[in-house]
Amino acid sequence: MARAPNDFFNDFSLLVIDECHRVAEEGATQYQEVITKLRERNPKLCILGLTATPYRLGLGWIYQYSHVNEMKTDQPRFFRQCVYELPLSYMIKNKFLTNPVKVDIPVTCYDFSELTEKGRMYTQSEVEELLKNQKRLTPLIVKNIVDITDRFKRKGVMIFSSSVKHAEEIMEYLPEGEARLVVGDTEINERDDIVEDFKNRKFKYLVNVSVLTTGFDAPHVDVVAILRPTESNSLYQQIVGRGLRLDPGKTDCFILDYAGMGHDIYTPEISDKKPTKESVPVNVACPSCNFENTFWGLIDFEGEVLEHYGRKCRMMGCGYRFRFKICHVCGIDNDITAKACEKCDAVLIDADSKLKQAKLSKNAHVLTPDKITFEERLDKNSNPYLEVRYYDADAKYLSEAHFFSNISSMKKFQINFLRSHLKRPELSDEFQSPQDVIKYQKLLRLPSFVIARKQEKFWKITEKVFVEEL
Repeated sequence: MARAPNDFFNDFSLLVIDECHRVAEEGATQYQEVITKLRERNPKLCILGLTATPYRLGLGWIYQYSHVNEMKTDQPRFFRQCVYELPLSYMIKNKFLTNPVKVDIPVTCYDFSELTEKGRMYTQSEVEELLKNQKRLTPLIVKNIVDITDRFKRKGVMIFSSSVKHAEEIMEYLPEGEARLVVGDTEINERDDIVEDFKNRKFKYLVNVSVLTTGFDAPHVDVVAILRPTESNSLYQQIVGRGLRLDPGKTDCFILDYAGMGHDIYTPEISDKKPTKESVPVNVACPSCNFENTFWGLIDFEGEVLEHYGRKCRMMGCGYRFRFKICHVCGIDNDITAKACEKCDAVLIDADSKLKQAKLSKNAHVLTPDKITFEERLDKNSNPYLEVRYYDADAKYLSEAHFFSNISSMKKFQINFLRSHLKRPELSDEFQSPQDVIKYQKLLRLPSFVIARKQEKFWKITEKVFVEEL
């Protein structure tokens, strides 16, 4: 389409893009070339994208706001808003798709955890090396696939392998005459013949390498075996989707996950990176607009939210910040990782710079706290106040005092202490006295560093650095 004559691009008012998750945000792609030509002729061109997987690896959601005005990302996107959503759960519940039965740990599985623990995208050679070290598992896994297929009288099996070498190894253990292989280098005519024979059920097992994930439709597939790692939620759902088509007599599709990557079929984790292994999605109501956000967080055995890592309400137009950094020039709240104020552009000193400056200063002390204590005390006028002590591993400590005697002191306590220490910042109004702090101290977290500066004979705590700032 990008090579069409120039007059072809005249008179368009609406452009519909199928599989729109493939549209790159920038760069000289054919998508962008076509869109540019259409917009040159009609600046008011409307663009509608269609996709079952509205996210990309390394990018996240491909739109900025959901159909209920929830902010999915604070970064600009080519598609500004999702206008309609039909969840996979709805499609399955209402019989538009087959029910997937997911088996996460079938007898044995590959261990790809080493790949994900590196905190970066892995290479094909790293996958090959891991498979080489776990080669003895392949025959056991293939036997498990065949046993399940035979026992439950499955009709069609798609196997997704990690590499051509891996696929060839898998083929060695599948029933002779019952399996075929498709890879990227398979000739088009041969590929078409293999796919057609599979659809006509002339063989049962179709092994493939990085192909047949989109644009492939064989409704009788009732087993999908995943023997490859993937960081991409989109690719994972495309793979699972190969077995969800309806077919007469088909009641479900087994999803056999031998890669153990932990993706969720119904609620893929797209937004912020999972901060800890124990983190789960938690619902947190915004104190300003009451919108129920979904953030990463921690829960107890009863499902109660103990802590969440949300920074800003995701409702369009709200802007409430759960955690923030105050500009020293204009007083505006900024994201805790901001390097410049979003209002006045004043430079905001980052945590690393604070620590470096403090460590080089003779009049500053940096403490790495190991424990925090809270105690109610009385001043010389018998007014109660809260003493907070931060102890390091050598039992040395720094302390600070907080008063609750009037509205002004309460406000200072909320800004100087609660906004950073609370595991659930939205609960700050619940703390009205030293007793409240002592009673609910399990809701308070320890900073990574405490910075104090010398004032005459005493050390005064001036800054604290928390883990998310580093």
